[in-house]
Amino acid sequence: MNTWPITLDDIRGAHKMLSGVARVTPMEGSRHLTALIGSPVHLKCENLQRTGSFKLRGAYVRIAGLNPVERAAGVVAASAGNHAQGVALAAATLGVRSTVFMPVAAPLPKVAATRDYGAQVRLHGENFDATLAAALEYADTTGAVVIHPFDHQDVVAGQGTVGLEILEQCPEVRTILVGVGGGGLLAGIATAVKQLRPDVRVIGVQAAGAAAYPPSLRAGHPVTLDGFSTMADGIQVGRPGDIPFEIINKLADGVLTVSEDALARALLICLERCKLVVEPAGASTVAALLEHGDELEGPVVAVLSGGNVDPLLMQRVLRHGMVAAGRYLSLRLRITDRPGALASLLGALTRVDANVVDVAHVRTDPKLDLGEAEVDLHLETKGPEHCDAVVSELREAGYTILQQS
Repeated sequence: MNTWPITLDDIRGAHKMLSGVARVTPMEGSRHLTALIGSPVHLKCENLQRTGSFKLRGAYVRIAGLNPVERAAGVVAASAGNHAQGVALAAATLGVRSTVFMPVAAPLPKVAATRDYGAQVRLHGENFDATLAAALEYADTTGAVVIHPFDHQDVVAGQGTVGLEILEQCPEVRTILVGVGGGGLLAGIATAVKQLRPDVRVIGVQAAGAAAYPPSLRAGHPVTLDGFSTMADGIQVGRPGDIPFEIINKLADGVLTVSEDALARALLICLERCKLVVEPAGASTVAALLEHGDELEGPVVAVLSGGNVDPLLMQRVLRHGMVAAGRYLSLRLRITDRPGALASLLGALTRVDANVVDVAHVRTDPKLDLGEAEVDLHLETKGPEHCDAVVSELREAGYTILQQS
């Protein structure tokens, strides 16, 4: 007797259901990443899915499976962004009323997009737990059906359709990398792939600052993190889902963790070298290539799970990525306070071909001695070796560097 919560037939049925609703997203090769790890790398571009992420797949399958009474009661969800938009569009497509609770600090573009897709948005709570509690209370009061972002069989089956597409588009694949929050996407892909191609390794990726799966897998049951922090808000989940965990514990080939620096560098690579707008959670698989590429058998397919990134966050992350890649250098120096001193400093930077992005010149500060000034410099550089050359040039010219980052 099959006791699995999800079967291959469930996923195939979901794939037929999604025909004409969800896009079969493209698979793009990356010469840059291929050269970086020495094996072929392909990107499964779910950032180009409708609503900007894979979440539409599971939300649609879940809502489509409701009976007429449940549909009449409407649906409710809690989300900071991607799931919210997936539920909103899926419900509107099926003619079902939707209410989405979002944290009060949710990025404005995601709030606006969720409303545009047809949901009634309610901002509540400073964090996701408070937002979810409000959504559950609303469901109890109104009878609306809760559409969970990952912990339901239909949702996992919908996300598993990504796995079917990967095997169709890249039959030679040996390793699939999947970003992991609650685990719905990884569980769905693992179910589809392992039943069709058990030789293919399916590996999850989590941000090191929000990695609930490694300790949970060691313990053999879902473990709740005491706290978490990462720029990859799309996979910032404090506890694995019960249904995804059961599947991942049996079928997945492990879960890797990646640093914040790697996430920032990955986002920069996706934008610069792959010409793809990807959110930090979606770029987690590329971050795994940067930090664990030598451990992976190719060809590798990295799933880019989403592209809904707030422009302000994008600006901060790209700057962080440039710093991590050695292409952005911040310095604080002390110089003499005399005419021409700042021009001499800038001349020294010209000699080493460093591009000044921003400069702040402070002459009046209690910590400065008479005749001293302090300068904050933000420079665009060409890499770590160029950063070292800039610092060496300034020190040889007699400048005192107080701070470097």
